Parts: sequence; C-alpha cells; structure tokens
Amino acid sequence: MQAIKAQNIDWINNLRLIALLAVIILHCTSLLLMQFGKVPLSTWLVADFLNALVRFAVPCFVMITGALLLPKDYELVGFFKKRLTRVVIPFVFWSLIYIAYSWYNEELAFTNDLWLNIKLVLHQLKNGSCYHLWYVYMLIGLYFIIPIIGKFVCNASEKETLYFLLVWFGVMMFNQPYLSRFNPSIDMRYFTGYIGYLVLGNYLATKEFNIPNLRKWLIFISIFSILLITWGSWFITQYPNIPGTMFYEPVNPAVLMLSASVFLIVKYTVPKVPLVVIKIRYFIGGYNYGIYLGHALVLYFLDDLAGISYKLCTPIISIPFTAISCMLITLLLVWLISKIPYGKWIAG
Repeated sequence: MQAIKAQNIDWINNLRLIALLAVIILHCTSLLLMQFGKVPLSTWLVADFLNALVRFAVPCFVMITGALLLPKDYELVGFFKKRLTRVVIPFVFWSLIYIAYSWYNEELAFTNDLWLNIKLVLHQLKNGSCYHLWYVYMLIGLYFIIPIIGKFVCNASEKETLYFLLVWFGVMMFNQPYLSRFNPSIDMRYFTGYIGYLVLGNYLATKEFNIPNLRKWLIFISIFSILLITWGSWFITQYPNIPGTMFYEPVNPAVLMLSASVFLIVKYTVPKVPLVVIKIRYFIGGYNYGIYLGHALVLYFLDDLAGISYKLCTPIISIPFTAISCMLITLLLVWLISKIPYGKWIAG
C-alpha cells in the first residue's frame, strides 16, 4: 500500500477542519440530548439530527491518522518521542486546566492533606478530567500499535487489507447489542475498536475508485446513514433495555457508513477558493489539536458567562452558532497561549 501523495494533503486538511467543527457541534448537542422527556420532542429531534449529522468526526480523525502515519517505516524511539511529545504535553496541561475548573466549579474538593490532593489529581489524570479527553487516551493507545500495523499495511496486498477490514466489520456487527446474542465464544479482540479505522483511512486515501456517479452514491449513503442514526436513536428511546447511545457509538455500522462516505466525498471534492481562505485554513489547522483540547472549557464559559448554548434560541440556529463561536474563541485562546514563552509546547 503506497503512501498518500503530497499533492493530496489539501483535502486531508479540509477534512481535518470539517471534523474539528463537527466534534464541537456534537458536544453542543449533548446537553439537549440528555433532556429527553423534559423538552418538546421536536426540539430534542433537532439535537438528535445535528448529532447524527456530525457523528463522522472522531472516526474521520482516526482515518486521517491512518492515512498519514500508517504507510511509513518508523524507528521506534524517534516515532514515540515525536508523537507522544506532541500529544502528551498539551494533554497534561489542559487536563490540569480542567481539574482547576472542576475545583472552581466545586466539583472537586481539595484538602489540607498534600498527598490526598496529589492522589486526587493523579486519579483525574488516569481517568480523564473532562468528557472529551477520552479521545486522547484512545489516540495514545493507537500510537502504540501504529508501528506494528504499519508494517502490515506497507506489505499487504489489497486482498489482505480487504480481508482485515471485512473481519473487523464482522466483529463490529456481532458486538452490536441487537446481534450480540449470536456472537460465538471466539476471541476476536484483535479486530475490535478503532484499529479498523486506521487501516480503512489509509486504504480509502490511497485507493482510486472508478465507479460511475461515485459522488452521488456517496452523498446518498451519507444521507441514508444520517437518517438511520437519527431515527434509530429516537426509536430505541422507547426500549430502556437497549443502550440509548447505540447508534451514536463511533464503532457502529451506521457511523462507519457515514464516516467512510464523508471521507471520500471530501477526497473527491476540490473546491476552488481564494488564497485568503486557504491561508485561514492553514492557520486554523496549525492549532487543530489545541482547539480540540480547549474547546470544552470555552463551551463552559460561553454558557455560564454569556448564556450562549442550545438554549439561546431555536436549536437549529443556536447549536451551530454556539459551535462556531466556540471554535473562533478557542482559536484565539490557543494562539495567545502559543505567543507566551514555551507556549507552543502546550497550545497544541
């Protein structure tokens, strides 16, 4: 499997920016989704639809990682030094910021016992000090497997790659709540989780598909997936014994279809935009990770201090407005952080 060509990086940058805004929109819908039964169904369904619309965000981030990092041969020490340094240092900084916010918000209580306070902080760092930081723990886990799975990707034939993806998809299907009773007692943990998105991202990025009307089919698949996630999430609210987030889960067939179709739509879409737009995209892209790490804090303060959240007005307007506002303010915040001494190490 060949490495993605340098001239194709532009669409990767476009997808990364789209996925970043999508994940912020996703988090803007969460509070409203948790109000099921307490708000009008029509209002809740707006949040349900917007949430379904952007469910491709995290899988596409992982697929981008696979597209860029898998088809390379790494020297282990150099790989981990470069990747983990870039990820862990900003992560620890922002984790401590969220711990401080939890203390400010009286969700955490420190005492006069220094050791107990240290244990409390370490516990937060071990389990995640904010809801969105699970992604970083997952990403670090993927970094440990990338040098190994990358060897497979570099040397595998297309049939072998498709075999891996087919088995991964099959395991995913049998792990769904509605099919889990048919799951045989075969240990298939090696084909579970986000590792499949790594391989899929590299495969879709480097494979050229000669299919008539491909973009129209991709748009149809993405619309079908969005409607399936929206309807499915509403439908299972009537069945308390089924996990309410089943259709939202990233490792889910509906989300997989949406993520793969969005990935390819962006790949095969080459918009002609002014140079200034390209420069803005590169500027924002340089702070992509920092924006991801910091946006939850900005969402807290937008709601607490300015009343900007889904409650501002009708959700179809307030949620996108809140997400865009959050993204721009967080961009400004991490840019300012990058200007202080050593700030580039923690801005992300």
